[in-house]
Amino acid sequence: MQLLQREVALPNPDPSHDSPSAALVAEHAPYMVATYARPPPVFVQGEGSWIWDIENRRYLDFTAGIAVNALGHCDPEVARIIADQSRTLMHASNLYYNPWTGALSKLLIDKTLEAGCMHDATAVFVCNSGSEANEGAIKFARKVGKVVDPSGNKTEVVSFNGAFHGRTMGALSATHNPKYQEPFAPMVPGFVQGKYNDIAAINDSVTEKTCGVIVEPIQGEGGVQVATDEFLVALAKRCREVGATLIYDEIQCGLSRTGTFWAHGSLPKEAHPDILTTAKALGNGFPVGAVLVNKGVGEKIKVGDHGTTFGGNPVACRVAHYMVSRLSDPQIQADVLAKGNLFRDRFQKLHDKYPTLVKESRGRGLILGLQLTEDPAPIIKAARERGLLIITAGTNTLRFVPSLTMTEEEINHGLDVLDDAIASMQS
Repeated sequence: MQLLQREVALPNPDPSHDSPSAALVAEHAPYMVATYARPPPVFVQGEGSWIWDIENRRYLDFTAGIAVNALGHCDPEVARIIADQSRTLMHASNLYYNPWTGALSKLLIDKTLEAGCMHDATAVFVCNSGSEANEGAIKFARKVGKVVDPSGNKTEVVSFNGAFHGRTMGALSATHNPKYQEPFAPMVPGFVQGKYNDIAAINDSVTEKTCGVIVEPIQGEGGVQVATDEFLVALAKRCREVGATLIYDEIQCGLSRTGTFWAHGSLPKEAHPDILTTAKALGNGFPVGAVLVNKGVGEKIKVGDHGTTFGGNPVACRVAHYMVSRLSDPQIQADVLAKGNLFRDRFQKLHDKYPTLVKESRGRGLILGLQLTEDPAPIIKAARERGLLIITAGTNTLRFVPSLTMTEEEINHGLDVLDDAIASMQS
């Protein structure tokens, strides 16, 4: 009886076993490979920072599709572009030019240089996803290594503990987490694990055999761990010493999520990458990714070295062109910093109120982590049943990657709900 009273008191109790949601899941789940453990709600509509399930329950979304919906759910202009371009030309293949692949590539380079990032960026390869972007980056680094050292000894790729670069075999081999790797072992050979933020360990992992180093300036999946400027500067210096290609994976932290167009924007030029990968916010939900390269990399990639069937299609590129235009707006970036500060102020209040549970906060702008001392799963469920969606990262970390357009009022409302959810766990 107490459980029933609790559910009735909640605004968004998880759908019951005899609900329309459960019926739909029971019908569809047997035909879906079980790669995710999903909670009960079935989402059918979104608008701005809000998403609705099949039973018309409304949720404030602090996840933004895992840092994807930078302009919120169903941005009207994105929807208009998709509809218009799908009636105009969806696909003709990369055997031919179209107006949008080149336009997106030029805009990405122009906005990157304008922002003071990756100062020698010259060209772009457009693909379908973040994993594909990282696969392309790894392949490009390997190709450069073979050109620099024709003996074939320069093939190792260094990535770091806590990293997450994707689930395809090359990207997975750079993701040194047994949880992800062991079911698919053996990994692609030639991948070396370095120590994130450990300057003293750089020389041990990055050697003359290293063709490429891939690093996230802010690790998202790894617990919202921020690389120090000193570490990235030292890492870049070592890459130059041994002739290794430096790759920044900004798939989650890029495109103004930190308050600068790219997360490495505050670094000196000597620490800028040779390759930069992006996806997620690039399409606001439409599948698209990109690899930016400098001349030293681009001139070594020849016709036939790499390719894609769907990557660079006119719909994806036109959407991404709009997204880059919007997300490069200095006002959006200033707002992101202000909203990030609001989150941090509220995190401090949660720490003061629940000091044995809530520890440090990490991140920049609107890629933030709140470290807890215990498994956050019950808090996430309690928040969901109160109308708030949150996800995790790393170990016992709540991850906050809302849309960049979320209002301060919505942020405060969501953190009030989180406070209530935590309080419900304390009793």
